[in-house]
Formats: sequence, structure tokens, C-alpha cells
Amino acid sequence: MPPHAPSATAHENRLGAESSPYLLLHRHNPVDWYPWGEEALARAREEDRPIFLSVGYSTCYWCHVMERESFSNPATAELMNREFVNVKLDREERPDLDEVYMTATQILTGQGGWPNSVFLTPDLEPFYAGTYFPPEDRYGRPGFPNLLRGLAAAWRDRRDEVTHQAEELTAALRRYLEERVRPGETPPGPEVVAPCLDALARRFDHENGGFSAAPKFPTPSNLFFLLELAGEEPRAAEMLAATLDRMARGGICDHLGGGFHRYATDRAWRVPHFEKMLYDNALLLELYAREHARTGDPEAARVARETAAFLERELSLEDGGFASALDAETDGHEGAFYVWSGDELRQVLGDEDFAFAAPLLGFAGPPFFEERSYVLHLPEPLDAAAARRGTAREALLAELAPIRRRLFDARAERKRPLTDDKALADWNGMAVGGLAVAGRLLAAPELVARAARAADFVLDRLRPDGGPLLHAWRAGTAKVPAMLADYAWTVRGLLALDGATGEERWRAAAVELAEEMVERLADPTGGFWTAEASPDLLVRTKEIFDGATPAANAIAALDLLTLARRTGEGRWRELARGTLAAAAPLVEQFPDGGRTMVLAARRWHAAEAGADEATRSGERSAGARGLAGLTGEAERVVELAVEAGEPAADGTRRFELTLTIAPGWHVNAHQVTGEAAEWLTPTAVRAEGGELIEVTCPAGDRGTVPGAGAEVAVYSGRVTISGTLRPSAAATPELVVTYQPCDDRRCLPPIERRLRIG
Repeated sequence: MPPHAPSATAHENRLGAESSPYLLLHRHNPVDWYPWGEEALARAREEDRPIFLSVGYSTCYWCHVMERESFSNPATAELMNREFVNVKLDREERPDLDEVYMTATQILTGQGGWPNSVFLTPDLEPFYAGTYFPPEDRYGRPGFPNLLRGLAAAWRDRRDEVTHQAEELTAALRRYLEERVRPGETPPGPEVVAPCLDALARRFDHENGGFSAAPKFPTPSNLFFLLELAGEEPRAAEMLAATLDRMARGGICDHLGGGFHRYATDRAWRVPHFEKMLYDNALLLELYAREHARTGDPEAARVARETAAFLERELSLEDGGFASALDAETDGHEGAFYVWSGDELRQVLGDEDFAFAAPLLGFAGPPFFEERSYVLHLPEPLDAAAARRGTAREALLAELAPIRRRLFDARAERKRPLTDDKALADWNGMAVGGLAVAGRLLAAPELVARAARAADFVLDRLRPDGGPLLHAWRAGTAKVPAMLADYAWTVRGLLALDGATGEERWRAAAVELAEEMVERLADPTGGFWTAEASPDLLVRTKEIFDGATPAANAIAALDLLTLARRTGEGRWRELARGTLAAAAPLVEQFPDGGRTMVLAARRWHAAEAGADEATRSGERSAGARGLAGLTGEAERVVELAVEAGEPAADGTRRFELTLTIAPGWHVNAHQVTGEAAEWLTPTAVRAEGGELIEVTCPAGDRGTVPGAGAEVAVYSGRVTISGTLRPSAAATPELVVTYQPCDDRRCLPPIERRLRIG
């Protein structure tokens, strides 16, 4: 049966007419569910009945549990239908409503989560809230039927108390979500950067990476902030590299299929919560690609490529966009698709390969997932494992490849978790940006092409007939007006494509959507509302602080700064200034909550100091002519040569790589930091058919690169990069050199060239 297919005999409620996979999962419940909308709200007003609002999403484990335990129970459903108007809401379709009612739950209970169970007056004011409720009293929580009876009695017999509670809670919501955002006069000052970095350093787990005990989340806003500072702050570079390394080695990373699970339940990243979200993987794809560009780390490049492959293989939609998520459970069992018993592993691999792979993939000891299964992970770095075995990292990977493939093929025979196949504009915008950046930095044009296909999907399917942007699409139906995150992330993705290809259409589309964002969502006092005003929206909010993804107002500010740089139009910079000033009082008071806004403020101050004067011409990395036809020019202006010494006793060979750069040209040095890292590609060397033991690159000279803003390190004339290579026994080694040449007017697209070492 395909995902979300109806039963041939089951009753179907109103949710059967919806497109949301989450709502469709409840369409056979005996509960008289309504989707959020005027029909349900009008019935509550007309019958003077309270609303039970159940908010969740399709890959939410405890949402499924409550659906099985309570919403499928006829007696519980009868009680719900008699006393309440019951409304189901997909939080991913209406994040504006989710924010309001999740905040209400947090105010009332001190915690939040999904499913979010909220009881409202007919005026949409919450008076009671919680998350998961069991079918009977347990876990220190009231049983759901008992809770329903108590709240129904309170509504009938103590209405004044209920109404007073609702009014008090609504006033608290307005204070917290609306009134605390008091615009300042100027953007946050540069001094807010230090406390942000200090706070991360205090929380940093030196042993395992990350910034908490357990559970551990990727939190991309932390990592993008550290990436911004890594070129000038050793602490930032250390925390970033360690966290990315531990995540990539942990069970949170899928070592067979690529991509990342939602979070780890333990401190060492070993046991994940198994759902896979598009937004996590899109942002981590970009982060690992940027980390490879910053450091040359081959593991970061491998993880980025495998994450991109996961997106293409498992989340691609036929229309060109990307689906939202994969479920964590199969047939009610968390992680069933991903975990392995020892017997299963031995049956697939045989005794010899089992013994070889066990210490490498983390199943040498006793089972640790529910005390009976393993989650595959890398207990030690691959280069350390290779050195311990007296071989090269590339050779070890080659030995592991057929083992991983056999396990992957065996896993593919299992029943798959459900896919939430709706496409969201904001999450697809993240994927466009991640693929475009990774394609540029890894010299992988196929990733740039995939980004372009996803961007065309958003511009076509989510702007039907050229109308305003919409938020959600599924099975040919697009609905829900776009919110700030949709505009901000889509514009960011389009600008990344502009930087990767130089095709004018992407910048033009970004400008058009930014204009629409300003028209629909800008607040005259500064910044942007999360959503347009609507009668069904109790409180209108501005997203300033980061959450699972960076804050939408911060991404909008960064977009506006990029548009100012690329178009030369000062109005975009003024809009960025207003956005940052609107957030300043909150960010200056709580800088650690607004790391992305701090990052945007840092860039705004750099621009105001004249750091981006060179960008006023609108130049960008690929120039105005696009990618096609420029590769030959990039080859002509840089001559490459390599000389290798004789093999040493341990089989390693020293080499010297020489770049001879034509007069009037230069290439970016081996590190590009700060804002320039968003569109400039550093010179990098990697090996195929062998392993680089070490590489020494010159520091470079200070030079101005078109579109880079402040001076960056560049190579010109004749430059030598030296290193040591351990060849693989199975192949003739090659050096793969990536560089990006620039003159005083433009930068060509990055190019990848290969040099065989005989």
C-alpha cells in the first residue's frame, strides 16, 4: 500500500479531502476532525463549544502514538465529538499558528513539543495546553479521557474561570510575542559578537562536539556563526571542526544512505531520533561543503556529497522539488528501517567481512540500541583507523565500499518509513542554496543543475500563474500564502544560484521575490512579520531568535545585504538596516538567542565601513556571462605542473605542485573567510587513488577580489604547494586541484583539474 493510501473499508472523516500527509494519517479516525479553517471556527462560535486543537507533523513519533492510543479509540472519540470541536493542524503548513500555540503551551507548562494539545475558546484564546497525553493516568500525566471530562465540566460549570485563564494567557502571549519586539535606532553593535562566541565556548562539549549534553541537535545557526568567525577566531574554528567531525562519525549520520537524522538522544551522537528532515540536510550539506572549502578536509567533502546524494535519491519529487521528511518509525517501531542486529549483519556480510567491518562501523561491542540492535557509526576517524591498519584512508574507504553497498542493498529490501511528500517553499529554498553552494565549492556542476531544477519548481509550482508565492505544495495543489521564511530562504537560494552560475535570471527572480516580501510582510517600524494579518491569527509575530533553523528575519537581513552588494542599490541596505535595528534591543539583551542576527549585524557594519565598495558594480563569482564558455579561459590563465619524488620506505611520496598564474590574474588562496566565503572558492588540493598525508600552502598576498568586499588572501605569479601523498595500491594517484581565477573586474567560475603522478 503506498504512503497515505486509504483503507478499503474504513470510515473517512473530513481530513480525507486534505492534501497534508499528516492530516491524511488521521482521516480514518472515529474523531470528527476538522482541518483548521472557517468551517470549524464558525461551528465553535455558533455552538459555543471549546476547540480541541491538535498540532503535529507527519514524522512526529509521539503524534503517531497518540493517534493509535487515543484518536483511534471509539470511546475516546465519542467523548471528543460530544464535548469539543476537534481540529487537526499540520504545524509545517501553518508555522505561524504553531508558533503562537506552542508558545502558549510553553508558558503554561514550562516545556513544549509535539503533538501539541491545546484547548481554545471559540475566540481562539488558549486556556489549557500540554503535549502528549496517554490514554490513562501515567508518566505523571493525566489520562486523555479524564482530561477531556475535566475540561468539558470546567467549560460548562466554571466558565468565568476558564475565560479569565484564556484572557490572562492571551495577554501573556501578546507581551511575549508582540510587545517585547521594541525597535531600536541602530543595528546591534559589533560588541554582540563576543558574548555569542563566549556562550558557545562555555557550553562546548570538548569530548564529543556540540553544545549540550543529551539530546543533541545539529542547530545550524551555531555552526554558521562559527563558520563566519573561523578564519580569525581559533576557538570558533576548533568548535566548528570538532562538532562537524563528531556528527559525521556518529549514528546521527546515515552511514549507508547518506544524510542526517533529526537529533541524537545521547551525548556522543551515537543513537539518533531517526526522522530525516529536508531542512537539516539542506543546511548541513552547505556547512560541510563550506568546511571542506575552508580546510580541505576530505571527510567534509565526502559527507557533503553523500548528503546531496541522499536528497536526490530519497527526497526528490518528480516535479523537481524536494519532499519534506522521512518518518522515524516503521510499523510503530522507532528506527526499524535503520538498525541492525548482530545476526542480521553477519547474515549479510559473512564471518570474514563482519569481523573486518565491526570495529570500523561500530558493531564490535554489545548492542546499544534498546539493548538488542546497533546503529552504524564510525568509532574513530577514518584516517586514524587506516593508520592503525597500515593503509591509506582512500584505500580503507575502497575496502569498505562493497560492504556498505551490500548493507545498503539489504536495507533497501525492508519496509520503508513513510515519506512526507509535501514541498515547502522555505525548505526547498534551503535545498537550492545548499546544492548551489556545494556544487560551486566541490566543482560539481550536477549539484548546481539540481539546485536550478528545484528553484524552477518553486518559481513555477509555488507561484501558480505568476501570482504571489505560496508556502506548501502537494500532488498538484499549492496553498497557504507564503510567510517570511518562504521568501527569505527562497531568495537566499536564488542568490546562491546566481553566485554559482552567473545566470541573470536567478538574480532577477531574487529581486522580484524580495520586492514581494517587502510589499506583503514589511513592518513600517522595521523588520518583517512572520505572516500577513489574518482573522484566524491570534497574535502576529516577528521571528528574531534562531530555532531549529536560523531566524527568518536574520536570513532576510542577510539577503538584503547581498542584494545591496550585487545590485549596487542602496535601498536594500537601508531595508537591512531597519530589520537589524528592529531586532537590536532583543539581540543586545539576549545575543546568544539571535546568533544569525548577530552575524547579519556584523556584515552590515563591515559594509558600512566601506568593506564592500568593490561590489557596487554588481560583479559576482561567475561574471555576467554564466558558467558556459568560461572553463577554457580559467584553464588558460593558470598553468599547472607537478613534480613528485621517489617513494620513501613507507611508500609515501613528496610532491610539489606549481601554479603559474598569468599577469593581471590571481586565484583565491587556500582559505577564504568571512562573508567572501559565500561566493569565492579557495584553492584546494585533494587526492584520488591515494591519500594526502599533509599539504603546505603559502599564506598568499592581500588583494582585492571583485565582489569580495574586504581584502582577501590571493595567489599571483608563481606559487608552490607542497605535500606528501600515500598512493593506493589499486590505482594510479592523481592530484585534483580546485581554483578560481579573478582579475581586477571579475571572477571566473571555479574549475577542477587533475594531474597524474607517474
